[in-house]
Amino acid sequence: MAKGERTPDTSAGKLLKPPVPAFTKPPQQTELDQKLSVCSKLCFAIGGVPNQVAGSATAFFLQIYLLDVAQINPFQASMVLFIGKAWGAVTDPVVGFFITKSRWTKIGRLMPWMVGCTPFVVVSYFYLWFVPPFTNGRFIWYLGFYCLYQTLITCFHVPYSALTMFLSTDQKERDSATAYRMTLEVLGTLVGAAIQGQIVAGAHTLKHCPQHNNNTTVSTGHLGNGSGAEIVKRIKELYMIAAGVIGGVFLICTVVMFLGVKEREDPYISKTEKQIPFHKGFFLVMRHGPYLTLTTAFLFISVAIQLVQSNFVLFCTYAVDLRDHFQNIVLTILVSAVVSIPLWQWFLERFGKKTAAFCGITWMMPFTMMLVFIPNLVVAYVVAVSSGLSVAASLLLPWSMLPDVVDDFRLANPHCKGYEAIFYSFYVFFTKFAAGISLGVSTLCLEFAGYDTGACRQPAQVAYTLKLLIGAAPVAFIVTGLLILLLYPISEDVRLRNKLIQTLSHDIQIEFRFVLSPDHS
Repeated sequence: MAKGERTPDTSAGKLLKPPVPAFTKPPQQTELDQKLSVCSKLCFAIGGVPNQVAGSATAFFLQIYLLDVAQINPFQASMVLFIGKAWGAVTDPVVGFFITKSRWTKIGRLMPWMVGCTPFVVVSYFYLWFVPPFTNGRFIWYLGFYCLYQTLITCFHVPYSALTMFLSTDQKERDSATAYRMTLEVLGTLVGAAIQGQIVAGAHTLKHCPQHNNNTTVSTGHLGNGSGAEIVKRIKELYMIAAGVIGGVFLICTVVMFLGVKEREDPYISKTEKQIPFHKGFFLVMRHGPYLTLTTAFLFISVAIQLVQSNFVLFCTYAVDLRDHFQNIVLTILVSAVVSIPLWQWFLERFGKKTAAFCGITWMMPFTMMLVFIPNLVVAYVVAVSSGLSVAASLLLPWSMLPDVVDDFRLANPHCKGYEAIFYSFYVFFTKFAAGISLGVSTLCLEFAGYDTGACRQPAQVAYTLKLLIGAAPVAFIVTGLLILLLYPISEDVRLRNKLIQTLSHDIQIEFRFVLSPDHS
């Protein structure tokens, strides 16, 4: 060493090293923040199709199936619908709890739930549409299989809903994936209604009294004897065929999702960080204002949609004499919804999610009332196209807004990690429970109005009740939900602020881990 040259201070060698760029080695950020490919988004969206296919068939046809095919009385049908929905609602938070306790596997933490329950969902769904040879125990049969189906479909739907948060950390990518999902889910609803409707609609038409032939045996009686019994047998076979087709769709879509979607670990939770107890996390979620406001608002809105869905076939059959067209009207509603999903995705990006919710859902009210007061075929198709716009908004917006609520919660409670499933499971819990109550009450209303099981015509009071269930009741629920949504605090400015804070926090966390890593020395 030359004379007069300073000897380096080896005790501070690390501090005297040339600075290393902070982001030269951030493998976790590179992996997690990459944009989702179109293929990944499509495969994720396809995973939501089977639930909607089966849900559409049950929403539109289960009530009339229980009343006119299985021929249980309206009170028993209302109990099946209410208890089944309520049971499904109760299982949502239970499944959410077990998901939070699940360990990470080679295929993820959520994927094993979806893949494992799929075969059992298909079996329970098939037997839900099977008419047993005995008559006295049919109520127990349908109640048992409907509760079993609700339990198993919950084991699929809750992890699938929570999977949105583990596709990407980028809000824009999650919103895009949600738009893909909603488009294909509405398409799935369309497929379910098409399969079920087109297969069984012809038989339902045969069952009713033809206006042009008042001398037929079926026109003046019930479906218990003679040719009526043969028609019922044919309808039973068609329902089972439809159930088998929908079960096949369920299996295929689940396999496609499993092969095309990669579940990613949560980047915001440290592997050495100890989670807070579940009950504390639950109470924190239930006290989060934006979550309560959003859930309550869409609870009322979803009840309105459910009322229209479950009573629409009965309404067309017995109230407005459109029994020969109901399957095509249903398809028109759903085609309109599928086509309008990209429109609402553009609208929410341009004007904000809250504005999109108000514009989209309000659109439904005047047209629903129009069909009640002007019940003709042309008006029915106009109403169908207009209602499809609102159905699309009601499906897209809550699932697009829930990730924003989760992000807001994470910023407000930085030490409460891994409880995303609570948000999704309890959202589904509240909406299912309310829908179960509305379905049970609406079927009881038909009982009080004098619904005659198996008859080809119904009393005038039944037609009046169906008009209330399709018109006034949904409008009241929608207005209530929109008034509550006014209190929703996450505006576009708040959402963008949360996104910026979360991105900065994530970057700082990665840089801090990199600086402290042994390789950095």
